[in-house]
Amino acid sequence: MERRWVGLDGYEVVGAVRAGRQVLRLRRHGRLVADCSSVAELARHLDLADLCEVVELPARRPEPEKIVEARISSRHR
Repeated sequence: MERRWVGLDGYEVVGAVRAGRQVLRLRRHGRLVADCSSVAELARHLDLADLCEVVELPARRPEPEKIVEARISSRHR
C-alpha cells in the first residue's frame, strides 16, 4: 500500500522513484510542484506540521461468524 500525506490548500505528498532515486513527490491540486530528495527540501515548500497521513480503511467489514444454536446430544435427553 502506498503511503500518502495531505495538507492544507490541496497539497499531497507521496513517495516516488525518479531516475532510480526515491523522492517525495509534492503535488498541489493534482499538479506536480516538486520532487524533493529530502524532508528538509520538502519543508521549503510547505509546513510539515500541516500534513496528515491518509489511512485507507477496508471497504467492507468481513461478515460476522454465523451463530450456531447449541443442541443437546440425544444421549442427554
